[in-house]
Amino acid sequence: MFQLGKTIVSEDLIEKEFVCNLTACKGVCCIEGEAGAPVTEEEIEILKTIYPTIKPFLRPEGIAAIDQQGTHVANEWGELETPLVEGNECAYVTFTDKGIASCGIEDAYNAGVIDFRKPVSCHLYPVRIQQYSEFAAVNYHKWSICNEACTLGRNLKVPVYKFVKEALIRKFGKDWYEELEKVASNL
Repeated sequence: MFQLGKTIVSEDLIEKEFVCNLTACKGVCCIEGEAGAPVTEEEIEILKTIYPTIKPFLRPEGIAAIDQQGTHVANEWGELETPLVEGNECAYVTFTDKGIASCGIEDAYNAGVIDFRKPVSCHLYPVRIQQYSEFAAVNYHKWSICNEACTLGRNLKVPVYKFVKEALIRKFGKDWYEELEKVASNL
């Protein structure tokens, strides 16, 4: 671990390799798990505002879940996350004609109808942020469903931090990312 500003960063971001392999996993990270994607207070307001615009991009099951639960939910610990469809996939999940999970929010973003790509926690994956009072822990989340992504990352020689570069800059800023690159070049 090393410190960058008000973050404590796991060296796994530099040492591990990762590139999503959607043809292999079909985007199962948006389907499996015990909870929805973490969202921030700011993202809650965005989701409420954009919901009418992204609704045409969502599946009927997702719309029903959002209409019933809201654009976000709070779990038993008070943490905010996206709602699930019957306790399974994220309510914002869509599927391509090849059965690959996609994100209705990102589909709307890619269509140019909104300027919010998707929750930053989704954009950052496989990086997870744990916020503490004085700092944020920035960690690589290893999940067996991503084994093919690890293999592809090794084959292409792409470290985790480079795979999620755009998301890390979105979360922490360009200067923070440039400092991370300096650390990586010295390891």
